[in-house]
Amino acid sequence: MTYVYKTKGTCSTQIELELEGNVVHNVKFTGGCNGNLQAIPKLVEGLTVEEVEARIKGIKCGFKNTSCGDQLAIACREAYEAANA
Repeated sequence: MTYVYKTKGTCSTQIELELEGNVVHNVKFTGGCNGNLQAIPKLVEGLTVEEVEARIKGIKCGFKNTSCGDQLAIACREAYEAANA
């Protein structure tokens, strides 16, 4: 299942990801800091939604209340819930 998430409060504006069951694949960010947005997808490839949440949910960027990683964790959970609704 492919899922598109519109980010809130980050430089990136959108996250696209694929879920196979609860396993995350092919994460793509639109916008944001180039280095981080190349690294994050590689680091979460093949992890479960729960593992992504445990590792990066709640991370903040500077004075923002969220980050691209935090938004990805939220996107993964939303995608999983949409797939299992």
